[in-house]
Amino acid sequence: MNSFFTKISILLIFSMMSFNGFLSAQEKTNPWFFEPNPDLPNVLILGDSISEGYTLPVRKLLLGKANIYRPMNAKNTAPENCGNTKIGLRNLDRWIDTKQIDGKKWDVIHFNWGLWDINRRIPHNQDNTGIRDKINGTISFTEKEYAENLEKIIEKLKKTNAKLIWGNTSFVPEGEEGRVLGDEIKYNAVAAEVMKNHHIPINDIHGLTNRFEPALFRGPGDVHYKNAGSQKIAEQVAEQIKKVLAEKSP
Repeated sequence: MNSFFTKISILLIFSMMSFNGFLSAQEKTNPWFFEPNPDLPNVLILGDSISEGYTLPVRKLLLGKANIYRPMNAKNTAPENCGNTKIGLRNLDRWIDTKQIDGKKWDVIHFNWGLWDINRRIPHNQDNTGIRDKINGTISFTEKEYAENLEKIIEKLKKTNAKLIWGNTSFVPEGEEGRVLGDEIKYNAVAAEVMKNHHIPINDIHGLTNRFEPALFRGPGDVHYKNAGSQKIAEQVAEQIKKVLAEKSP
């Protein structure tokens, strides 16, 4: 009897080892999986779906120079959208937790909010779950509320002692369903004042994307970009991060 249970135990152990090996292999086929280099600086990218589009290209561009992280879902299989500034404040402590980098420090944090903050929806919902309607919908946050939320976000980010880079809101094309053309310019101006007061450099993503040809967007009236567009943004983001890392070097 003891021999039987011993054999069963051994089989269970080998089965668990094989299953764990399968999961590891499965994880490694996920494009978001990466093995950080403990000798490199740690960089965190915070932002909406636009930043999701440029995170992997930035990671590739800075391979061997920095570990590039961003918020991920509970299974660590897909990126998490940082939404609007209210969602950001609700989740920021979790996103900047250094447990994910073995208790080491964040060297640089490139952060962005805005596209969700200027979204107009029905019913008015700060989590952006209502129907997009720029004619009859209500904007998520006023300029004053946006500035106040950014102040609170920066207060939390500064506690990490990381060098901060603000990525301003990308271009809103004509025909976008829930955003009014030009609102992003107003909110970028509000954010610029906040960043100026905190001496935080601005990565002018809006200036870059405002010059994009239509072929780089996913479609007419779409704020999202094809891979080629995300690559161009990534190149600018990577350059900004490299510049800051060079400044931090002794």
